Amino acid sequence: MSATHASSLPARVAVTDEAADLLRRLVGIHGPVMFHQSGGCCDGSAPMCYPSGDFMLGDADIHLGDLDIGLDPQVPVWMSRSQFEYWSHTHITIDVVPGRGAGFSLEAPEGVRFLIRSRLFTDEEAQRLDRETDRETAQH
Repeated sequence: MSATHASSLPARVAVTDEAADLLRRLVGIHGPVMFHQSGGCCDGSAPMCYPSGDFMLGDADIHLGDLDIGLDPQVPVWMSRSQFEYWSHTHITIDVVPGRGAGFSLEAPEGVRFLIRSRLFTDEEAQRLDRETDRETAQH
């Protein structure tokens, strides 16, 4: 997919200014980071932040997009393929709020936690994303 074509599609993920500030601090401490949207269990459905490479990704994971926090590299956001089936029509914004985070996520010692805010894609956004998914499926 060309960069021009990709940029015309609605983004699946975004980040608030407050979360971007925290991510820059975490990158300063840990180096490049990534998110994996948790699917439940102990951490509910919290976005989990890990040092890049510390969370093992596989064929069962979908790359939702990258967060521009003003640093290179950008912060990739991943989700399990099975969970994506439920969230595929949802735009996710990663935010940060006071409170105890998940024990495995990098922000836990900071006294804050990442959380997602979501909205459904508009009908037009959903149709554009569905067409692109159909194109990608046909190519494989």
